[in-house]
Amino acid sequence: MTTVETEPATEGAGTAALLEVRDLHVEFGTRDGTTHAVNGVSYRVDAGETLAVLGESGSGKSVTAQAVMGILDIPPGRVTGGQVLFQGRDLLRMREEERRRLRGARMAMIFQDALSSLNPVLSVGFQLGEMFRVHQGASRKDAKARAIELMERVRIPAAAQRVADYPHQFSGGMRQRIMIAMALALEPDLIIADEPTTALDVTVQAQVMDLLAELQREYNMGLILITHDLGVVADVADRIAVMYAGRIVERAPVHDIYRAPAHPYTKGLLESIPRLDQKGQELFAIKGLPPNLAHIPPGCAFHPRCPLARDVCTSEEPPLHRVSGDGEGRYSACHFWRETLDG
Repeated sequence: MTTVETEPATEGAGTAALLEVRDLHVEFGTRDGTTHAVNGVSYRVDAGETLAVLGESGSGKSVTAQAVMGILDIPPGRVTGGQVLFQGRDLLRMREEERRRLRGARMAMIFQDALSSLNPVLSVGFQLGEMFRVHQGASRKDAKARAIELMERVRIPAAAQRVADYPHQFSGGMRQRIMIAMALALEPDLIIADEPTTALDVTVQAQVMDLLAELQREYNMGLILITHDLGVVADVADRIAVMYAGRIVERAPVHDIYRAPAHPYTKGLLESIPRLDQKGQELFAIKGLPPNLAHIPPGCAFHPRCPLARDVCTSEEPPLHRVSGDGEGRYSACHFWRETLDG
């Protein structure tokens, strides 16, 4: 029999996680008031595991990652509550100098726009080699050799000849490979990939995702994959966390999400994926727009767009419940999650 219980802070609370985010809150001060960008997010990532964080633009995915990495713009942003435990140590309580030593060496981030993330006036070899010069005191010659090795590792053709080239001389897919190489340079334990396949064509997307998955297995890294596209993560993620209005509204093993989503928002995201067997038909779209995070609706934030919304949804915010009996554990923040599962 299926039962429901209120969610603990994170799954597997009795075992040590590589990264554990507990009840994280992030706000931004704006002219329109306080924007509540992240509202009590909790998740964990283990070594060798891939967690995909999904949601529309403005759902809080990237802000959560920036808070984890310690690269949030302060001000106007500020972390107002929660913990970010990396190998048991709370990053939010560390001095900035200590966190800076962790970035790159122990945890790294791949940004979505490689062209703007790379310095246009420095060669890619110089930028890759800088990781070794700054963190390991390598000479210029050794750093260049290591840069070539990295470029070869991410399958950039003729790496020895192209190490002196500049970012604009590479294609979008090759620039993204350079960003992956930069993140991998010091063999970190955790990588956060923020929309790593944005603006790439489908074939290149698949190549980049396959490369990330292969390197993750080789180095046994934890990987947080941030995206708005459920189709990108189907073959690479172990678990999925779906965000809406700064909250996680569903979290489950990847096969459970695709088999039977337990939140209307997740169901809408799945139904909006183009399918080959629906050629010529109008694509499904979730009605309405995401809420203004300075004025989040009372109750369930998704209720203005939800086909299942009832009076209780407009007044009572549903907690993230665990649906027991599903083995690895799945969670849904919906008063009527049973109807979504049955539908």
